[in-house]
Amino acid sequence: MSETMKVAIMNTIGKLEFEQKPIPQVKDDDVLIRLDYVGICGSDMHLFENGYIGEKHVTEPIVLGHEPGGVVEAVGKNVTSLKPGDRVAVEPGIPCYTCDYCKAGRYNLCPKVYFYASLPVVEGCFAEYISHPANLCFKLPDNVSTLEGALMEPLAVGMHAALQSGAQVGASAVILGAGAIGLLTMLSLKSMGVHNITVVDLVQNRLEKAKQLGCTHTVNASEGNAIDAVMSISDGEGADYVFETAGSEVTILQTAKMVKRGGTIVLVGYTSSGKAQIHVNNIIDNEITVKTVFRYRNIYPKAIEAVSKGIIPLKEIVSDIFEFDRIQEAMEKSIQHKDKVTKCVIRIR
Repeated sequence: MSETMKVAIMNTIGKLEFEQKPIPQVKDDDVLIRLDYVGICGSDMHLFENGYIGEKHVTEPIVLGHEPGGVVEAVGKNVTSLKPGDRVAVEPGIPCYTCDYCKAGRYNLCPKVYFYASLPVVEGCFAEYISHPANLCFKLPDNVSTLEGALMEPLAVGMHAALQSGAQVGASAVILGAGAIGLLTMLSLKSMGVHNITVVDLVQNRLEKAKQLGCTHTVNASEGNAIDAVMSISDGEGADYVFETAGSEVTILQTAKMVKRGGTIVLVGYTSSGKAQIHVNNIIDNEITVKTVFRYRNIYPKAIEAVSKGIIPLKEIVSDIFEFDRIQEAMEKSIQHKDKVTKCVIRIR
């Protein structure tokens, strides 16, 4: 095996360049993973296009990417759960395991978490290899591909959103945004017995994908008033649960006008500025519960099982697969052609 690997580095905002870097050394409790696929996340696109998310700015070269799937190449001396040749999905955040949040099982809230390509961390997964703690690498069943392994990360976000909401069988839901996270939130809700789901977006091909994947209604917000459309669909009551996954200040403001009295709003998407307005009086007058979602915790085994059993058709959200050499083109297409792209994945090897 070569001692170096190819890495795509963003030295300048909006431009990815290939460099040769040393293959990571494997620590005693880690595994070396030869990456097959890495998904492009909305945060990757935002950092690539703008160089910041909220108050966090790119100030040094960064390797993007945090949605990896691949094959174990080597294991550290303490690792017994995995062996070379195992195909794995990788949970990309490494918590400290010692803080109160970690001890309580809420490790996604760990203030010391080391999460790939999430500032101030500048190490990411757009590379041929990563070394990662074995306990955060999950062996894939024979019928689950490493492509699906890479998609477990966004599925974990959508599944955490669905679980965090407390949605019950037979409830109604509205999902604002039909990107990958919106679609995966929808599929997670369906797996929990929520089948009356309305999906709202500005892009028709994304709405068509949502319909194909089983939502009940779609609303194209570019063609009329989305609030009126949702209220008409729900006989003037609104939905039990409203999920904002687009990270849009416009749709965040709309949530309180779409949710049923006593219902729940779940905020998933980041806005570019880190700020948004919300109808506070509506929320107070109608005793609306507002919940938020930050990544996920204790989800990967559930997500892998749901895909393995055919409950969640994970590969269906992928619209584009680009070879590693075309990663610049892939990033640009993901940003500039949202009318055609639902989820873009990089094939590393």
